[in-house]
Order: sequence, then structure tokens, then C-alpha cells
Amino acid sequence: MNEEVVQSAMAIILNAGDARVACKEALDAIAAFDYETAEEKLKVCHEKITVAHKVQTDAIQDETRGEKSEYSLLFAHAQDTLMTIYSEINIAKQLLKIFKAYETRIAALEK
Repeated sequence: MNEEVVQSAMAIILNAGDARVACKEALDAIAAFDYETAEEKLKVCHEKITVAHKVQTDAIQDETRGEKSEYSLLFAHAQDTLMTIYSEINIAKQLLKIFKAYETRIAALEK
């Protein structure tokens, strides 16, 4: 297997994995009603997932420019990991909005 493909796949997996850890921390913060921490952790998610996505995009663009690459199960796994964690981050962002909206509504009802 091409060493460059391995390096790209591992960069995607590692950065996406870091994003997953931050996402889990954001979800824990949401559950504890600590929205400030949740927002900070979601920023980390965004930074890490953006790096991973750029690596994938660069690989795809290389191929569209005619650079030949063979199929790599490791790279396919990396792409799957990236997209799964993207979904987790999107769900965490929505949960943060929902929790904040409920808290605002409850506060208004308590007045």
C-alpha cells in the first residue's frame, strides 16, 4: 500500500478521533447543563474535524487531477470514521440548541 495513503488515512482517523473525544465531552457538558463548556468542546470538534476533512478533500482532489491511487481498506475506514463523527457532532450541536431553548423556556415559565 502507498505510504502516502496510509499517512492520509491515519491523519483522518486521528483527527476525527480527537473530534469524537471532544464531542463526547461536549455531550457530557450538555447533560450537566454546562453550555459554555459544551460550546468550547464543539469548537474543538470543529477544528479537528475540519483538519480531517481537508486531508480527505486533498486526496479526492489528487485523484481528480489524474493521480492514480489504488483502493485502500484503511482509507475507506478513515472516510467512514470521518462521516460517522461528523454526524455525531451535528447531533451534539442540535442537542445543545434544544437544551438551551428548553432552559430559556423553563426560566420564562418560572417568572
